Amino acid sequence: MPRRLRVEYSGAIYHVMSRGDRREDIFLDDVDWQDFIRTLAEACRKTGWQVHAYCLMSNHYHLVLETPDANLVAGMAWLQSSYTIRLNHGTSSLAMYSAADIRHNWWREAATDICARFATTCI
Repeated sequence: MPRRLRVEYSGAIYHVMSRGDRREDIFLDDVDWQDFIRTLAEACRKTGWQVHAYCLMSNHYHLVLETPDANLVAGMAWLQSSYTIRLNHGTSSLAMYSAADIRHNWWREAATDICARFATTCI
């Protein structure tokens, strides 16, 4: 039996979880973790999402998202496909960003930005 369509609401908060195929790892090294955070930040800019919390593990992740528009399905489709394409085709952060960007830990700034947005939405 097919899965029922997901009901989406403007201003809703969702707990989203995604696991690797056959529970395989989706983060193979530190660059992959960094690239996912950067891709998530890009998804937030495109969709207007606010990330309230996240947890990344080697073979899956959890997100708590608020969607100002009813766009969870479209945004997750973009996030999943973009990260997967970048991972599978080797266009990870090492290929897309200079060594100086990686040395300066731009991914920490992206994570800090997500955390700062979380703090301002909970006040």
